[in-house]
Amino acid sequence: MTAWRRKGQWLEWTASAEPSTLEEVKAFLPDAIDERTLKKLWNASGVEIQGRRILLRLFPEESLQYMPEWTGIEVLFEDDFCLVADKPAGMKVHPTGESEGGTLLHAVGWHLESTGQSCRPRHIHRLDEDTTGPVLMAKCPWAQVRLDEAMREKKVERTYVALVHGRLQPDRGRVDAPIGRDRHHATRRRVSPGGERAVTHYEVVESYRSATLVRLRLETGRTHQIRVHLSYLGHPLIGDTLYGGRSEGMDRQALHGERLTFPHPLIGESIEVQSPWPPDFVALNERLKK
Repeated sequence: MTAWRRKGQWLEWTASAEPSTLEEVKAFLPDAIDERTLKKLWNASGVEIQGRRILLRLFPEESLQYMPEWTGIEVLFEDDFCLVADKPAGMKVHPTGESEGGTLLHAVGWHLESTGQSCRPRHIHRLDEDTTGPVLMAKCPWAQVRLDEAMREKKVERTYVALVHGRLQPDRGRVDAPIGRDRHHATRRRVSPGGERAVTHYEVVESYRSATLVRLRLETGRTHQIRVHLSYLGHPLIGDTLYGGRSEGMDRQALHGERLTFPHPLIGESIEVQSPWPPDFVALNERLKK
């Protein structure tokens, strides 16, 4: 039986004995509830002790930051602390202007509102507009702090699949090449000695006559990292015209976030979420096999 459950704005934790002091409360809680968080809650009347039950006000009611919009997105994982949404192609994760709509945050807002949840989604990482796959979001301020920390400590693992031009060799490798802005283009990035460190691991899944299906794992998370690194290797993504790829019938870069693994913000358990290949990626892969 789980030791915790949510009751409205409160997290209820069942202790093995009845605590009477803040120090005893801390001893019964998981390590994720650190001393600083506990003292902050205590000073704000956010801690209650009811026998063996410890209640923490971790889920304040919040209004949505953006107007909710229905788009039919799929939620791949959800609990009281976080959710993982499956981002389609052609959708930004968040708006870049106040009046902009149609983003993943708008869509997740609809999901939360339609299921009666008074919370504000906070994206922990991003995907490019035309890249598909899972995006992790926190559902309360405390969970955001924990998941942001997990990102900084490289405990959030993102695995992608891509279809690239040419036959990529060797079959597995590590690209450690810094990435910076391209001064000749407003949005493009490039490998640059003065850029930020960027590391991508890759493994060939299958080689075709003129293309390669490759699986990739990010060690860092720079803008356009996979796209820049594969172009740097001489094997740009199919459909990625910004970085030298040809369309081959694909109107976006052939890149999909296949798997996301992250530690649960409260109990630390590893959670793995998989996203199925989108239809356009499947169709392109089948054409290239022939």
